[in-house]
Formats: sequence, structure tokens, C-alpha cells
Amino acid sequence: MKPSQFAKGFKARPDTTSSEKRTALDRLNAIDGIVDIQQVSQAAANGRSSAFVADNETDATAAHESEQYRSWRRANRYTTGQVIELPLKAIKPSPFNPRHFYLKASIAELAVNLAKQGQQQAIHVIPDYENPGTFFVSDGGRRVRALKEANKEAVKAVVVDLPIGIESYKLGYDLNVQRDSQTVFDNAVVWRRFLDEQHFQSQRELADHLGLDESTIAVALSIAKLPENVMQEMVARPDRFGSNMAYQISRYHAARGSDATLRLINKITSDDLSTRQVADIVKGRASAQDAPKPPGRQRYSQRLEIKLDGVAVGDLKSYGEDRLELRLRGLSREKRDELLHQIETMLQANTTNE
Repeated sequence: MKPSQFAKGFKARPDTTSSEKRTALDRLNAIDGIVDIQQVSQAAANGRSSAFVADNETDATAAHESEQYRSWRRANRYTTGQVIELPLKAIKPSPFNPRHFYLKASIAELAVNLAKQGQQQAIHVIPDYENPGTFFVSDGGRRVRALKEANKEAVKAVVVDLPIGIESYKLGYDLNVQRDSQTVFDNAVVWRRFLDEQHFQSQRELADHLGLDESTIAVALSIAKLPENVMQEMVARPDRFGSNMAYQISRYHAARGSDATLRLINKITSDDLSTRQVADIVKGRASAQDAPKPPGRQRYSQRLEIKLDGVAVGDLKSYGEDRLELRLRGLSREKRDELLHQIETMLQANTTNE
């Protein structure tokens, strides 16, 4: 059997021990540390590091470099961790990108920010050794999309030493989980593709490689049967549509089709239905028009849907006489921090006035 790309990636470091299982994240963190140090003393305004030692074989990372990366680094006189500018047209998505869905509103907002302030954080790329001069995105796909939307021609990047395969996928997956930007819908689409393209021969093999329960893979693959337009309706609301809710919706879709499923999704959002309520609808114990309310569940008195650039990102609900609930998801980090600061300022002002 021909080895898959994943298998190649997994075996690319035969000297890797169990104690070095963290190597991908540690290596990236080390690179970021080098970048921070270099940028302090950066002399050039074009994003290139002034700390330049082309063939420094005494570097602690040199012993762990792959032969391909070392050859590329020497040929291009590149120092590990160096920030360089690359043409955007030379950047392409990795076939093992853990993300599949990108919110248009989030990309548009970041594009405006990049147009005003420029790129503040370098992306990470991997050389495509079979097509010299081109690079796969390892981390920063959202920034690349935003830069293109802002009509930029170049991107600041750090070139990292990772094989395209299981290690690069796991690294991107771990980073996205830390940022809370990886969704069950990304997993569903990507894991289904991995199996369809026979990078893994079974759900169990995929689960073993990712260190997950096989049941987690099975649920995601059930969700993967949903059409993308149905998944798109839920991607922006991961707080409402986690794996359990999405699984129930996939069961409902199998029985009722897309139109009815889209109506159910709207009702879940507007009426704040619980997973148990939706499960009852799927089992036929209740209708989508008259879902039972769980005992003690308080019904909101008012609801305001919040949109950014025409895309729903959450809602503001009032309950009774003394409760207000704001829920927003799918925001860029910059927009989230800006809104948080505004809310804190408003609350502090009210406290002072009292």
C-alpha cells in the first residue's frame, strides 16, 4: 500500500521521542521568541530581520532541521525565525489546513484593520519543495485572506520546518483550539476528506493519529453529511451549535431535508431551544413549531439580533426585570477586545455615577 501524505509526515522525524511529542508547538513557540527578539533590533522597515547569520550551524535548532529545510535555508540565506516579505501570489493553502470555514464578516473586518494599521503579526509558512518559490500556509490563513481582500501584494512571514502532513495538521489544529476558532464543522469537512482521499484507512486509524475517541470522529462524520449551506448557518454560532446539537440536526436533515432543517436552525436560534428539545423534535416527541419548554427555563422578554457587516454574530436578550444576556461569537480578536473595553468603560462610568 502506498504510504499516505499523513504517514510521510508522521515518520518525517524518526529521531522524535515520546518526550518530544510537543515538538511542533514548542518549535513554533521558540520561533516566535526569536522573532520577538529580532524585531526589537530590526533596522529595515520592510519586515526583514536585521539579525542575519546565514549558515549558523551552532544554532540549537540546526540539529533538528530536516534536510530539505536546511538546504532551502542555505540556498536562500535564511535564518530560522527571520521575518521576511513574500508575494501573496506565492502563498497557497495547505491541503492539511484544519480550518475549512472562514466567516466573511470576520475577514472583511480584518481587511479594514490591515489596510489601516498594516500587518502586525507574521504568518507561518512551509516551503513547497516540489514547486520552488511557493509556500503553504501553516498558520495565518485568515490573515492571508484578509490581505488579499485589502488588495495587498505582500505578506510578512516566518518560514518554518514542518512536513506537510500529520504534524502540520496537528499543529494548526492545536493552535486553533487554543484560540477557540476550531469548530466541529471544520473537523467534519476535513476529517471526511481525509478518509475519502484515503489518508487514513478507517475511523479508528484517524482517531488513533489524532489522539481522540473514535466516537468523536463518528459524530463529526455524521455532521459531515450536511450540505455546506446548512453548516454555514451554524458556523457563526458555535455557542449554540456544538457537536451534540449539530449531530441532532444531521439526524433531522436525514429525515426531513434541507429546507425543514434550515427552518429548525432558525427556530433554535430565535427560541433558544436546548439540545434535549431538538432531540425530542428529531424523535417525533414534539414538533418544530411547538417544542416543549423544559421546567424552570426562563423565557426571554426581548431579543435583539446583532449583526456585523450583515452577518449575525449573536444576540442581546432581556429576562424579567433584572437580567440582561449578551452573547457574541465569530468576532476577530481585535473587535472582541474593542467591544470588551467599551463595555467595561460604560459599566465603570455607571458605577462612578451611582
